[in-house]
Amino acid sequence: MKKSIIFAVLISLFSSCSEEKDETASTATKEIILPFLPFTDIALDNTSSFADVTKNWKISGDVYADRSRENTLIASDGEGILVNQPDEQNKGHLFTDFEHGDMELEIDVMMPKGSNSGLYFQGRYEVQLLDSWGVEKPQHSDIGGIYHRWDDSRGEGKEGYEGYAPRINAAKAPGLWQHFKIIFHAPKFDRSGKKTDNAEFEEVWLNGVLVQKNIQLTGPTRASAYDDEKAKGPLMVQGDHGAVALKNMKYKLYDNKRVGLAGMTLKEYESDSLMLRNLDSLEVIREVATDTISAAMASGKNPQKILSYTGKMVVPESGDYLFDYRINEGGGILIIDKDTVVNLDGDYKLDSLGVGIMKLTKGEVPFQLIYNKHKYWKHDFSLEVEGPGLQKQALHAPSSVGRTGFLPEDIMMVDVADEVELQRSFWMHDGKKRTHVISVGTPQGIHYAYDLVNGALLQVWNGDFFDATEMWLNRGEKQLGLPAGFTVSFHGDPEFAALSEEDAPWPEDTSDFEDFTSTGYTLDSEGLPSFKYTKGSTSISDKMTPSEDKRSLTRSITATGSMPLSHKIAEGVHIAKLPNGTFIVNDESYYINFPDAAALKPVVRKNSGNDELIVNVPGGDNVLTYTITW
Repeated sequence: MKKSIIFAVLISLFSSCSEEKDETASTATKEIILPFLPFTDIALDNTSSFADVTKNWKISGDVYADRSRENTLIASDGEGILVNQPDEQNKGHLFTDFEHGDMELEIDVMMPKGSNSGLYFQGRYEVQLLDSWGVEKPQHSDIGGIYHRWDDSRGEGKEGYEGYAPRINAAKAPGLWQHFKIIFHAPKFDRSGKKTDNAEFEEVWLNGVLVQKNIQLTGPTRASAYDDEKAKGPLMVQGDHGAVALKNMKYKLYDNKRVGLAGMTLKEYESDSLMLRNLDSLEVIREVATDTISAAMASGKNPQKILSYTGKMVVPESGDYLFDYRINEGGGILIIDKDTVVNLDGDYKLDSLGVGIMKLTKGEVPFQLIYNKHKYWKHDFSLEVEGPGLQKQALHAPSSVGRTGFLPEDIMMVDVADEVELQRSFWMHDGKKRTHVISVGTPQGIHYAYDLVNGALLQVWNGDFFDATEMWLNRGEKQLGLPAGFTVSFHGDPEFAALSEEDAPWPEDTSDFEDFTSTGYTLDSEGLPSFKYTKGSTSISDKMTPSEDKRSLTRSITATGSMPLSHKIAEGVHIAKLPNGTFIVNDESYYINFPDAAALKPVVRKNSGNDELIVNVPGGDNVLTYTITW
């Protein structure tokens, strides 16, 4: 096993946007990293990370699901992927060679058509794996469900209990890689062996969607490897039900350890500047002993204050500790043992990266936390820590962070009934706010967002349609629309361009064009829009039609004019053509299918390190049709 590599950026921890300021602590240079400690990878170049591996489990370099056949994976030589292909003689389960208690697991799985498997934590508690694509009302037996327990003595029809369906069906189509992130807590026992806490799935994320939260189980689920409960056990993948492929397996093991704070004193000062002054030059207006750190401790009505906490940090284990300091429109600094670990001196928002790592020794270490509340209407900060065997925990009091998100009664949805719904809004895509976006909701439950400025399909999703809360609640400050279901994103660049050469870079925005004009849209008899625009002398019409029974969207484009153009269908790190002629984008994202008789043939080209799926459209009258499946 090996430690994951984490992306790091070197910065000066005491740098800021101001050139003139008084320093409150010595300047230091540290690594600022992503806000988590590295996982441990399970190497898949061989099966040595697993115990007593049966013949149905094989290491492969690539795998493909034939979507025309049930329960079929076609594997090729290589390494990096673990494939299960059971038969009557070989259908053993897969067990890790290590045992776990509390655990955070990330893993990618591929389910072929109609297949069934499961992830059993401690070999006892199952998160279901199933080809659940297209299921409208998922059950505990669908992917992301917590499979039920079973007791024959409960009586016929009542044997199954404590099964939990996923909150939403976030399943992708068979043959696409699907990503799980799961935080599991093992049952706890006292010294006599009596159970004091149930096993719990704190969170289960599937394809970026939270599908389970705080689910407790009173015992092992059905078909577990063991009937009893223990503090530790191996991770198991079910091998006897159906084919499944696994890759990118990594984990963290957690103990019941926490960082403590002791002997704390709070000093409060008036704040009159975005940048911190030397605290020794300021008058202390309040000094109190405290056992809490919280932004809410700033005194007075609508205060503008500096809070300085000093005390001891109680470190439970020697090793690397990551500190994540977030401030809502304020500033601050975290100093540990005279070393500046996080510097946010200035004016920062909650999404600003305020993360630092420091190697600490077990025992007590002095710290100082400074919070500059220089805006009277803001009062939020959080401080979290992660360490060796230590799940990320909050060091701040709950009162330090204002309510995030909206209450259920505040949510304002645009629903779709029997007719197509169109909703204009701003829209975030790839970190950029798009200002002329129209979202289209259909009775089939297949929805999409379209950028009228770029003539670009931005996202597709299924389920509920449109969350308008950030547009309509209170002042609607952000004016953002949000997709309400399981979402897949596309490149968002202009769909058509006139390339000077075959390998010319693709333009990122229609502002690069002088000959692009959006002319609006028309509606058909069912209310579905066709988006209209011109590129040079060519007129383009773009229409999306949802599938009646599956998660897919058929796109029909007509291009009429003398100018030859190129159409970018997809972009990704890797785009491949499968044996059945389907294109798969990024393995994990979506399929693109073209009719067998299509006159215009797609090609894959390299551009700026990515693959692009391109169709070259000649002058004249052309029709291009393809289906997007996710």
